[in-house]
Amino acid sequence: MSRRVRRKVAKNGKEKVIFPCYPEIEDEVVPPPERNYVVVDWTGLPDDTVIQLFSCLNYHDRSSLSSTCRTWRVLGASPCLWSSLDLRAHKCDASMAVSLASRCQSLKKLRFRGAETADAIIHLQARHLKEISGDYCRKITDATLSVIVARHEALESLQLGPDFCESISSDAIKAVAFCCPKLKKLRLSGIRDVSGDAINVLAKHCPELSDIGFLDCLMVDEVALGNVESVRFLSVSGTSNMKWGVVSHLWTRLPKLVGLDVSRTDIGPAAVSRLLSSSLTLKVICALNCSALEEDTTFSGDRYRGKLLLAQFTDIFKGIASLFADSTKKLKNVFVDWMDVKQKDNSLRDIMTWLEWILSHTLLRTAESNPQGLDNFWLKQGATILLRLMQSSQEDVQERAATGLATFVVIDDENASIDCGRAEAVMQDGGIRLLLDLAKSWREGLQSETAKAIANLSVNANVAKAVAEEGGIEILAGLARSMNRLVAEEATGGLWNLSVGEEHKGAIAEAGGVKVLVDLIFKWSSGGDGVLERAASALANLAADDKCSMEVALAGGVHALVMLARNCKFEGVQEQAARALANLAAHGDSNTNNVAVGQEAGALEALVQLTRSAHEGVRQEAAGALWNLSFDDRNREAIAAGGGVEALVALAQSCSNASPGLQERAAGALWGLSVSEVNSIAIGREGGVAPLISLARSDAEDVHETAAGALWNLAFTPGNALRIVEEGGVPALVNLCSTSVSKMARFMAALALAYMFDGRMDEFALVGTTSEGISKSMSLEGARRLALKHIEAFVLTFSDQHAFAVAAASSAPAALAQVTERARIQEAGHLRCSGAEIGRFVTMLRNPSSILKACAAFALLQFTIPGGRHAMHHASLMQNTGAARVLRAAAAAATAPLEAKIFARIVLRNLEHHQTEY
Repeated sequence: MSRRVRRKVAKNGKEKVIFPCYPEIEDEVVPPPERNYVVVDWTGLPDDTVIQLFSCLNYHDRSSLSSTCRTWRVLGASPCLWSSLDLRAHKCDASMAVSLASRCQSLKKLRFRGAETADAIIHLQARHLKEISGDYCRKITDATLSVIVARHEALESLQLGPDFCESISSDAIKAVAFCCPKLKKLRLSGIRDVSGDAINVLAKHCPELSDIGFLDCLMVDEVALGNVESVRFLSVSGTSNMKWGVVSHLWTRLPKLVGLDVSRTDIGPAAVSRLLSSSLTLKVICALNCSALEEDTTFSGDRYRGKLLLAQFTDIFKGIASLFADSTKKLKNVFVDWMDVKQKDNSLRDIMTWLEWILSHTLLRTAESNPQGLDNFWLKQGATILLRLMQSSQEDVQERAATGLATFVVIDDENASIDCGRAEAVMQDGGIRLLLDLAKSWREGLQSETAKAIANLSVNANVAKAVAEEGGIEILAGLARSMNRLVAEEATGGLWNLSVGEEHKGAIAEAGGVKVLVDLIFKWSSGGDGVLERAASALANLAADDKCSMEVALAGGVHALVMLARNCKFEGVQEQAARALANLAAHGDSNTNNVAVGQEAGALEALVQLTRSAHEGVRQEAAGALWNLSFDDRNREAIAAGGGVEALVALAQSCSNASPGLQERAAGALWGLSVSEVNSIAIGREGGVAPLISLARSDAEDVHETAAGALWNLAFTPGNALRIVEEGGVPALVNLCSTSVSKMARFMAALALAYMFDGRMDEFALVGTTSEGISKSMSLEGARRLALKHIEAFVLTFSDQHAFAVAAASSAPAALAQVTERARIQEAGHLRCSGAEIGRFVTMLRNPSSILKACAAFALLQFTIPGGRHAMHHASLMQNTGAARVLRAAAAAATAPLEAKIFARIVLRNLEHHQTEY
């Protein structure tokens, strides 16, 4: 017998492998022959237009287009196109930097990611570089940073973070000071110790240094910072071990200090009060998420006229609006409105520019740590602040705010759990439309971060609906085509989360999302594990829908997913590829995908191999796929020929302490294979009986069903039936038959016991020496009595003596229908029996045991009830074998139990119904 695995809809190795290269395939657009059309010569565009187009491309695409023709090569090297460079999304080593060097002579602004790119920066030969911003800087060393600053003496801004710069010390800070006398802005994150000597060197050699940020550092010399008289904006957010008594005494003397950020520190109300009251120049203190300050409910910053305190307990929008002469405008638009007046007040412009940066940084860091007690702040202010910061004119602020939105809604990253209240707060404040609009930006950094925010927010069903209604599926599908891996990865994650909702699957397919996802697997087959996992996950969700599963197959999804299952070594990708194949194969009654997966070269072998994975999720999904594929006769035999019996028996033997999901699928796959008598014998011979008996004792209802189904199939052969007895399977099946919550598990356990004790096993058991035969006979007799007792009890639970009496006295259809409704096991209609199995139940109607007669009639009733998936098939088998005569004899036998008679009559009626229908 076999039953379909439940389709999983919702939801790391380290080694990478290079797959065969498959070019991205696009549909060729052929104009209709009957129409005239104009051939566009792109190389004939005006120079200004070409330059404008180039300015919207990343450096990689810009360089590629420059190779189109000589004219474009010249235009592509225009200095105005290379004033800034963002290397974050692409691997940039020394050779790549050398190839870009000829274009970077006028480069002013550079953004990069990682230590390898940091090492390559000097090869750009951008002597006039003014701004450097880097992230993922944990492995950047003093030597690398020293070389960078030595080659860029004109540097005015250096920012490394927000992740920690663990390998950078005060020595590198000294090198910065010595090499960059024009430095105006220095922001470093996660330095272990910023010594007084290094700060004093900065103060001496960088007279224009006005913006300093030592964020999340372990130690910073407070006294030395009091010597940097040029500083206007200072941030020590997240820095520990600060001596606030020293700070409140010395920093009030800084002659130009306007803004101070002490967020996420242990500063107390006394220090804040002294700073606000004693400093003549200080206008703004940002102290968000400072527990010592927030615990003092009596403290208020309102009494310091002309001074602004931003804290969790203050109205941030109202406070910032107070900086402007006209504060009557809508408070929540203050971050947008200030740009209209920024040219009138340079001082205010500098404050707002700094405030945007430090707020975006602090809110992101706070969201990452997700401290308790901030729910009210996020709902009332935090979410709105992040949305308004996304409208900033500063690119890095926009990106960090989008990342903050993606982060603050997540409360359990491992299980993808989000806070619904926070997600809906973003939606109610117009955040979805804003995010989608920004996702259409040409800037790839903003594309990837907004796509990430949309993806995370879409875990909430209401947000997902809003995203779909606002056209988000089309936008995400477009971004997923990006040549930028980060953009493609985050956009694919958005499609993955949206594909969980049944109502969005069709929309994703209509937007071309299925083809996009399949193409992504070929496009990023090397070095794109994150993209591959998300693409396979989305395809798995889509494949759970019958119509979409056909779209996946037509788009080449079977080949793509099998390629992943065969070649990818990343466990997350393996798991999702196997799940997708399982869902594709789950529609065997309505399409040919089950057969298509089985016929794909290497598919079955790959899935068998994945059942041996060290990762439980991979084993579970591979077993589930094999279970579904075993519904097809050819697949079933091919799985066995490819070592599937041995692999699945080994899996069942190893999963006694595994998750119920793995146990269910391991037993289910053996259930599917054991439909074949040859496989059933092989499973018994390989030692599959004992682990299935162990799984039958599981506490999980789903495991009961699959283990009972497998044991039922195995018990069909006398040799396996004896093994079940010898391995202690009778008590396990008796327990299932009498106590399982699942009616199906109880039913199949009863049928397995009936197979075992219908007499065929007795002759097999007596083979051997006389003493062995007598011993086995005695133990079998005890087991037989126990089994028959519980089979009888099981059948009686579906009988109603009054209804039976009425049915016995009358052949009226209504009386038989009442008995049928009482006896019906709904799920049994999904079972499909072979002719041999139907024949065995028919033969059992002649068995001397009245209990087995009743059980056989009860089973045949389940298999022939009109409306069952395979009822017509079973009725045809019975008619071909002349079962009607045996049924009539059973219904009329004077010695047969009442249950057997009534059930036999109902089966006869079912046969007549199916014959008429046929």
